[in-house]
Amino acid sequence: MDADEARRTSWGEVEIAVQYDRARPGYPPEAVAFALAPLRGRPDLRAADIGAGTGKLTSALCAAGVSTVAIEPAPGMLKVLRHAVSRAQVLAGTAEDLPLPDASVDLVAAGQAMHWFKLDRAIPEMARVLRPGGRLALFYNSRDDAVGWVQALADLVGDHADHASAHREDRPEVLGPFEPEELARFRQQQELDADGLADLLGSRSYVITMAPDARAELLDRARTLARTHPQLVGRQHFYLPYVTTVQRYTLASCPPGPRPQVLRS
Repeated sequence: MDADEARRTSWGEVEIAVQYDRARPGYPPEAVAFALAPLRGRPDLRAADIGAGTGKLTSALCAAGVSTVAIEPAPGMLKVLRHAVSRAQVLAGTAEDLPLPDASVDLVAAGQAMHWFKLDRAIPEMARVLRPGGRLALFYNSRDDAVGWVQALADLVGDHADHASAHREDRPEVLGPFEPEELARFRQQQELDADGLADLLGSRSYVITMAPDARAELLDRARTLARTHPQLVGRQHFYLPYVTTVQRYTLASCPPGPRPQVLRS
């Protein structure tokens, strides 16, 4: 089993999904509003959250008043998802074989999930299920490494495929029939303590798949950082700052709608 497959498999455990749901941040309402801006006013507006995990993005879409279907392949994630988002329709399925009819949603969204997809199969599926004039929106929560202690955390983690801090794309690529339409960033923060920081780090796939001794050592070092870094010492609770990036795409075969006012952080 290669590293990517091991990480994918890790999400099948209910205990790991519960930790993920407890530890991970959600998405700010302003970011969801940006994704939906060209679509507001459509009758029966409907969104699909692909690779929905435990429903962090699904919950934000439902809170925005959008009928949402959440699609997730991992059994552990699905079990938590069904409890977490009672307002959404929840389906087992993959990005490469979406369990949706043709032209059935106005927005396809993916939060912190696109890197798991086999794009040569997933992108045509996303295009297939979109209604004319629909949009694709990709969401990423990135730690703000401009803050000193957050950079120290990044140094502690080292060179891993950490999508919480690495998404800084200013010129996103064309994804098959999808062309970049608009990008915006929004700020949010997550309240933590030393154990919460370790819990957050422990929800990362590359940490889950570490050898037990190495994982325990890394999480202990994260707790020590939270207690000893000059910006955090003496503080029982502190805030981890994030930059939420939303890249909105439009189908190249469909003329874009009126350009909305961009929401800035």
